Amino acid sequence: MSIEKNTQAQQFLKSLPYFPLQAKQIEFICTSTGFKKQIIELIRQAKSRIYMTLLYWQNDEAGQEILDEIYHAKINTPSLDVKIFVDWHRAQRNLLGAEKNAETNADWYYEQRNKLNELSGENIFFGVPINTREIFGVLHIKGFVFDDTVLYSGASINNVYLNQNNKYRFDRYHKITHPALAESMSNFIIEYLFNSDVVRPLDNQIRTKTKEIRSNIRAFRKYLANNATYSVNNAITEKEQLSISPLFGLSNKNNQLNTVIENLFDSVQEKLTICTPYFNFPNKLQQSLANLLESGKKVEIIVGDKIANDFYVSPSEPFKMASALPYLYESNLRAFSEKFDAQIKQQQLIIRTWKDVDNTYHLKGVWVDNHYILLTGNNLNPRAWRLDAENGLFIYDPKQELLQPVNEELEAIRKNTVILGCYTEIEELSQYPEPVQKLLKKFSRLKADKLVKMIL
Repeated sequence: MSIEKNTQAQQFLKSLPYFPLQAKQIEFICTSTGFKKQIIELIRQAKSRIYMTLLYWQNDEAGQEILDEIYHAKINTPSLDVKIFVDWHRAQRNLLGAEKNAETNADWYYEQRNKLNELSGENIFFGVPINTREIFGVLHIKGFVFDDTVLYSGASINNVYLNQNNKYRFDRYHKITHPALAESMSNFIIEYLFNSDVVRPLDNQIRTKTKEIRSNIRAFRKYLANNATYSVNNAITEKEQLSISPLFGLSNKNNQLNTVIENLFDSVQEKLTICTPYFNFPNKLQQSLANLLESGKKVEIIVGDKIANDFYVSPSEPFKMASALPYLYESNLRAFSEKFDAQIKQQQLIIRTWKDVDNTYHLKGVWVDNHYILLTGNNLNPRAWRLDAENGLFIYDPKQELLQPVNEELEAIRKNTVILGCYTEIEELSQYPEPVQKLLKKFSRLKADKLVKMIL
């Protein structure tokens, strides 16, 4: 990588609009139980607003518990403005493998609201259709706003994300008490989501059909991709201070979040650390990683073991097409590791695989040179790059004021990882269960593996 490209990338990152941030305003939460505790505490403390954006809110024990807290807070404080935004399609379909006539999450939202006379006339759940079909794009915007506090994580609301029954899905969790940031994120939600003609209530008995608003959805997606941005009023002019910038991105054109991630990779002077649950980088990031390694930079990649993938199914259980995905991601990892096996053996490239019994791994993020930290739900894969609506919080820490909590978070992430010593330690196709082998061979023969990697 050229010095000029590195310099340009750093200049671009410094040119972003930032809010000033104090180290005491951000708390790094390192466990799913701590995350759940914070959600409940912040709901109970909320006085003016609760705005939540997430992929889904599941009808299970944890979902019920948090929803009960929401309704209790709303009943106690009727003026509390509560709005919850989830993906339109995900909320109105059954879980994979469930009966077609089974109750959906949206049905449950209506039943819960209808039980409470105090709230019978007020909607709190809203569905956001990012595309006309779920497979071509979902709401992947993250972040909960409680008054002046932002709780940011890639997690959704359900049992496994909140460690309800001694089983968890590991993620990152950050609490940021910052009135200006909370206002910016709230304004984005109201301007670009709530005020859209296709974002409709889900907790109604009768809901709009997708086919009725298909053309509106296409226009909404285009508008979001071309216009949506977080406002950063009174941005700082002194750039060499701890600061934070909210980012949005949708599609592979004019995508601010993608552009920041690309420049993060290009700005590395010493070391890049990445977390992703699915080893499936877009071509642009693959090339950037190759350039970094060829130029002698250190790279650490922390990825979930295939057993820690949320699509993983034990070979003893019935095989479904989605069951092959963890193996597809692992085959990507093996091919990448084989290509850079020399760097692995020299410990220039550190690949860590995470596994903790039968728990799952959902972490995403980027760290560069102890100066840049990206909090995001972006999986750093082609789907995130092209199809889903994504966001992130980008932190610039030139004086390393957050070095201690950042290192503590990374150590917590590394705790259940194993460092790869050689690419041959990763299983190859012939070692996979027979149904997986057949499907992956079929994908490859039909050249369908590239399409699968792009949309899943």
